Amino acid sequence: MWKSFCLAIGIFSCLMGIEFLLVDSAVISSIDGKAPPRMISAPDWVPWTLISVGAVTILHFSNLQKKAPPLPTKMPAAGHW
Repeated sequence: MWKSFCLAIGIFSCLMGIEFLLVDSAVISSIDGKAPPRMISAPDWVPWTLISVGAVTILHFSNLQKKAPPLPTKMPAAGHW
């Protein structure tokens, strides 16, 4: 489960970084129209940080080990080492 969670976070970070590279700013307005619209823009370093964090997380996912095999439950008899 943790492997898939790490992969999802990495992919999400990369996609958000790419999206921030393509979009300079966004205007957010309320549904009912009573609140004034707000403009959101990210600093220049945010897209590259998200892409690099996502790439490192995906690389970490590819290097995670599978489940370890179960340990033996029986001890060998004395003198049979």
